[in-house]
Amino acid sequence: MHQEKIVSRKTLELICEKARTNNQKIVFTNGCFDLLHVGHVRYLKEAKSLGDILVVGVNTDSSVKIIKGPRRPILAENHRAEIIACLYFVDYVSLFSEPDPLNLIKAVRPNVLVKGSDWAEEKIVGADFVRGYGGKIVRIDLSPGVSTSNIIRTIKERYC
Repeated sequence: MHQEKIVSRKTLELICEKARTNNQKIVFTNGCFDLLHVGHVRYLKEAKSLGDILVVGVNTDSSVKIIKGPRRPILAENHRAEIIACLYFVDYVSLFSEPDPLNLIKAVRPNVLVKGSDWAEEKIVGADFVRGYGGKIVRIDLSPGVSTSNIIRTIKERYC
């Protein structure tokens, strides 16, 4: 069941057009989601509470390398997308290969664009675009001390 949640940008565009026609509120967020942890789950669940449909953009392996460096990601893009799609509160997942999600945001045209509170609002990619048609930007507080980098550090300390 979760595999059909993983869709191309073009398919996602059509899904979102139909959702808007049905007056459904679309929420969009994105990330690498490498080594899914409780902070990711809490964040995504809260994002879903802001609308009817939660769309998650997941960085491809090549874009993660640009953002996080040559040793990342740990998990392959298809695995990361499938794990996110398995979460019951996630409606759709789409991979994007650019370093930022602007083109995917333009395809989705969300009512609500969500990022973590570690992002200053003026630095959130797509914020001006979304506000331009009356959409809203929401910053969600992150779970303290929980991050993929911390998990990797713990593994290295304990097993290397």
